Amino acid sequence: MGRVAIVRESPLPHGTSKEDQQSVPKSGTTWLKSLTFTIVTRTQFDKSTTSLHTQNPHACVPFLERDFSKEGIKPRPGSLPLMSTHLPYASLPKFVIDSGCKIVYICREPKDSFVSLWHYASKIKPGLQEPMSLEECFEFFCKGVFDYGPYWDHLLGYWKASLEQPERILFLKYEDLIKDTSLAPRKFENS
Repeated sequence: MGRVAIVRESPLPHGTSKEDQQSVPKSGTTWLKSLTFTIVTRTQFDKSTTSLHTQNPHACVPFLERDFSKEGIKPRPGSLPLMSTHLPYASLPKFVIDSGCKIVYICREPKDSFVSLWHYASKIKPGLQEPMSLEECFEFFCKGVFDYGPYWDHLLGYWKASLEQPERILFLKYEDLIKDTSLAPRKFENS
């Protein structure tokens, strides 16, 4: 199951520490992918040669629901043992829970996450259906009618898991990273 996580390289501890990224859509996924990719590859690339200069972070970090759904979890030669997902904690595959990998979860202020989600959704496949009004989308969001389940259930699943397993699950807040971008690397190193 090495595909599930990042095997951290020096100067972080050697051995079996691993990481997997989690989030609700539109709550900092791209930023978290950039940060973790940079941390994991810091000994392979310098600032001028990192893949992030030529590729979107989504191309650098595979997505469980899209990239592994057809072929299963199989590492590609030369690929990093890193992946991300929007799945709620309760829906994570058993192999993720049992693997002992480190999980990094990022959440965002609900109103900001919602507005970002609404703007994003209104741009997807224009012409296939009428765009949803802000009010209608907000009603669905509040009722928990959402691709990955109710917002608060998603967030609380990882929050509770982070309290039960703080050495394994790192819970980050988007707003805290905006205030201090060095927070995530420091927390990664200390977890």
